[in-house]
Formats: sequence, C-alpha cells, structure tokens
Amino acid sequence: MTTGSLRAIMAQMDRDGLTIVPEASAPLVIARAGEVATEPAASQADNPTQADKQGTSQGGQQPARQRRGGTFRALHSKPFRLYFTGQVASASGTFLQQTAMGWLVLKLTGNAASLGLVLAAGGVPSLLFGPWGGSIADRVDLRRLLIGTQLAFGLLAGLLWALALAGHANVPVIIAISLASGVVSIADSPARQAFISSLVTPDDLSSAVSLNGVVVNSARVVGPAIAGVLIATVGTTPCFGINALSYVAVIVALIAIRPLNASAKKRKASGGVLDGLKYARSRQQLWLPLTMMALVGLLAFNFSVILPVLADKTFHGSGGTYGLLTTVLSIGSVAGSFAVGLVRHPRRIYLVFTALAFGVCLIATAFAPNVPVACVALLLTGLAAFSFVTMASTTLQLHSAPNYRGRIMALWVFVYIGTTPIGSIITGAITSAGGTRAALLTGAAACLAAAGVAALVHTPPHIDATLTDLPPR
Repeated sequence: MTTGSLRAIMAQMDRDGLTIVPEASAPLVIARAGEVATEPAASQADNPTQADKQGTSQGGQQPARQRRGGTFRALHSKPFRLYFTGQVASASGTFLQQTAMGWLVLKLTGNAASLGLVLAAGGVPSLLFGPWGGSIADRVDLRRLLIGTQLAFGLLAGLLWALALAGHANVPVIIAISLASGVVSIADSPARQAFISSLVTPDDLSSAVSLNGVVVNSARVVGPAIAGVLIATVGTTPCFGINALSYVAVIVALIAIRPLNASAKKRKASGGVLDGLKYARSRQQLWLPLTMMALVGLLAFNFSVILPVLADKTFHGSGGTYGLLTTVLSIGSVAGSFAVGLVRHPRRIYLVFTALAFGVCLIATAFAPNVPVACVALLLTGLAAFSFVTMASTTLQLHSAPNYRGRIMALWVFVYIGTTPIGSIITGAITSAGGTRAALLTGAAACLAAAGVAALVHTPPHIDATLTDLPPR
C-alpha cells in the first residue's frame, strides 16, 4: 500500500469519526460526515488574544493553524518541541538499559521464569500504589515534579552503572534498583502523560499524544539497536552508563520549558482515587479503553520476557539476534504511532480492529519457523500493538477533564504497566512450561478477548456530545 493510499484511507476514517470535544475548548456543533463542525463564536471571545495571534478566516471558520492537520502539527509549539527533544534522548537510554538488563538477567539466572520474576519487581510499586500517583499529579506543579523524578531515575541508573563497573551487578542488586525505579514511576508516569496537555493547544492535543507515542516507540528502535551492538562488543555495563547520562537532556529541557497554560500548575482537584474511578466508570470513552488495556497488558505486552528466550532458546541466537527481534518490533511500533496520528478522532471500531490485528499478528509470530519470518511477524505485531496503545491513550487524553486527567492517566499506567508483575510471572511460567510459542498464543487470546468486549459495546450516535464537564476555553 502506498503512502498516498494510506493517507486517503486515514482521511476517510477521520471524516467518518465522531467530533471530539477538547477538554479546554467550548463544545463543538456536531456535524454529519462530510460537513464541517464549526466552533461557536463565544469560544474565541473567551480568548481574544489567542484568536488575534492566530487570525481567523472570513465566514467564522476556524483559524488556519487549527485547520492544519498531520501528525506533526504539535511541533509548532515551542514547549512541546523542547519536551519532545529531551524525551527522545532519555527514552532511548531507558530502553537501551532495559534491553541490556534483560540479557544480563537471563545470563545470570539461565531460565525464563527467573527472568520474569526479576523484571516483575519494577512493576510491583505501580501495581500496589499506581492509582495514587494520579492524585499527586492532579495537585502539584507537574514540571517541578517531573524534574525531580527524572533526577531520581538518573541517579538510580548511575548507581547501577557504578555497581556494574565494580562487578556487583547481581540479581538482588537489579531487583532493588528496579523496585526503587518503580516507586519513582508511581508519580512520574501519570505526570508525564498529563503534562503533555499543557504544552499544546487543545486542537493539537491528539497530535501531541501521537508524537509522544512516536518518541517512546522510536526509542524502542534506537535503544535496543545500540544495546545489541554494545552487548555483542563490550558487554552490558556501558548500556547502564549511557542511560544515566541520557537523563541530563530531559532535565535540561524541563528546566527550559514554560507551559502554555495553567494545567501544569497546581490543580484544584477534589477527591482521590475512588473519585477518579467513579469518573472513569461514568463514561464509555474512558472505561472501555482501560478495560481493553487491562486484558491486553496483562498477557500480550510481555515482550521483555518472551524475546530474550525466543532469541536464545527457540532460535539459538546471540545478543545480536535479541537486539534484531526487539528492533523490528520497535520499527513496527513507530509506524503504528505515526498512522494513529493521522486519525484526528479515535472511535470504538478502531480499538476493535487494532486489538484484533494485534492478536492475529501474535499468532503469526508464534508459528514463525525461523528468524527472518519472525522478524516480519514482529514488524506487523509492533504496528498493530502500538496502533492500539496510541489510539487508546489518545482517547483517554481527549475525553478527560484537566482536574481528572492525572488520575485517569494513572489508571492507564496501572493497566498498561502496573499489571507487568503479574503478567511477567504468568508469561515466564508459561514460557518455561510450554515455550515461547505457548506464551505468544496466550497473549493472542487476550487480544482477541479484548476485541470481543469492545465489539459487544453499544455506541450511541455522537456520544461525545454528552461530555458536558469539559470546560470552555
């Protein structure tokens, strides 16, 4: 399929989509497919300075900048460009370290079950206390909070580097550092998700969420690729050092950033975790993506457990084989994030389709007879998997009010990452008992179940028109 035909398909999907009511803009007039949804004049009157800067066309249509589409439109915001640049370096270092850590643990322990237990340690704090991190994010200055958490991550990476240089990077040390990083992540993960909305205008939020996914998924390519080379040449220790130094970039960027709006400042949030759960339960746009991700995240997103064993035991490869498998998975994930950026208005049917495609691709990976076929299957798996993840995350961002967004994104992190301890243990046990193919098929079943749940949900016409708690600009 050519790029032009892909864009045409995405454009049609966009036209057929429901009109989003951005959390910081006045309600839009819901238009039929093929018509233009115009914004009431009162929304510009509430913000005349912004309207004067952007300019409006005759006939009361939206400003030219707002009409501009494309995945990259959020990069017109200077604060988001700074954040984007810093995250590229830091995220790449993070995945470089994760890749090296997985390989080191496998060599130290020699079996997949132990690898699953060690990798699960980092997710235990989020599993136990993750939702409470959203309450913190809804009440404090997000920029200052993120500077603190990134500094803590950098110090922990530096400690692992120093211990590895001294020859003391054993399994208990790795577990302790993973647990400490998990504690920091309780506040960091929802804060990073919620911080994005303060760096762009509401019209560009979907683009910003998509590009943030591109940053993470690009790091899944760059980090493991570098790690594969380093592991094969100089070992795992330099990977930990590079990760520690990478945090300098994101900390400098956060210090320089000046958010566009007050949503990054201390929030006037009320209630706690239970209040956030009630808010999510009250709207389909929130509970459905969270439910689907809970199923998929538990059993299908344990690549850090499966891929080292797939490379080492199934295909009898080396660290380079592991890096190759991880890299092609990541290339597909980048493509998936870019594709979602072309869809301005996510819909339930897109979640159904991407979850279904994810399951089918996992089945293809499970039956791959050799490394080349596995690479093709993993490329498609990454495309489907992270199309689903980015679509679901974008839906949550667009449909949560600012004073709830931290708690909603904390729930997202909980079902996406917080389920890792349980999922890693289950996947490790399945892999040890039945091999990687059995583990991949189990993940595929979870994806198909999630698609089935979403397919059974009835979507009223123009459901977004009911979101009355999203404040005017």
